[in-house]
Amino acid sequence: MYTHHAYGYILAPVTKRLVEIDDADLDAARAALSTSTIKETVGRALREAAASAARRREVERLLDGSSALLAVGEERDRAWR
Repeated sequence: MYTHHAYGYILAPVTKRLVEIDDADLDAARAALSTSTIKETVGRALREAAASAARRREVERLLDGSSALLAVGEERDRAWR
């Protein structure tokens, strides 16, 4: 693992990895994400996958009714303070 430096700033630690990537999958992802390099495509795809999972969890939380407790009474008042 090493720390990536850009313009004098230290960014998140990164690890070099050797992976096999299907060319058709890479081309499709590159087109869908409007990226130009493999690194950019893989990075954006990973971030979008994580964001999609977070959105899915949030929708499930909203649908399961647990947020309904915030809609009434003292719980609602505490949430809006």
